[in-house]
Amino acid sequence: MKIIAFGASYSKNSINKKFAAYAASQFNNIETEVLDLTDYWLPLFTTDVEAEFGHPGEVTDFLSKLEEADLLIISLSEHNGSYATAFKNLFDWASRVKLKMFEGKKVLLLATAPGARGGMSVLEAAKQRFPIHGAEIIGSFSLPNFHDNFSEESGILHTELKASFQHILSSIKLKYNPSLTYERNPHLQ
Repeated sequence: MKIIAFGASYSKNSINKKFAAYAASQFNNIETEVLDLTDYWLPLFTTDVEAEFGHPGEVTDFLSKLEEADLLIISLSEHNGSYATAFKNLFDWASRVKLKMFEGKKVLLLATAPGARGGMSVLEAAKQRFPIHGAEIIGSFSLPNFHDNFSEESGILHTELKASFQHILSSIKLKYNPSLTYERNPHLQ
């Protein structure tokens, strides 16, 4: 089994990339790869650009990475209630090459933000949109107030949020690969 994870953001210090990497790290004994979307820098999609230049290699490289995954972990950055512009651009390009880009892949959708809603609007948009492109959404989670509720050393700090997140991961592991384990916090058992 292979997990491909990424934060749907092009920020150098993306909190969503950190959150996606954390989520992937909760699966032990599994090959994981965390993508950096800055490796897939693209011109702004328009049909004129597509007609003149075709499909950039970065798009096919991104789609190849999606193909490698048995499980995709995507943490969505929210800008004004929707996808970050750079991710939406990558998404638009990818859908032009392969409309069903997710090809029935299992997807754990995440979102986090500095605010109290934790990216809920973009999470809901993706839950509606991604299945149209072949995603099988097997779980979702929103982490509000990222800077108060997350530490790179400890992960999710808020006890109830951590328990909820671990419950989602446990359900995924039991349903799709019962041999998977994760680090359990003895205080939450």
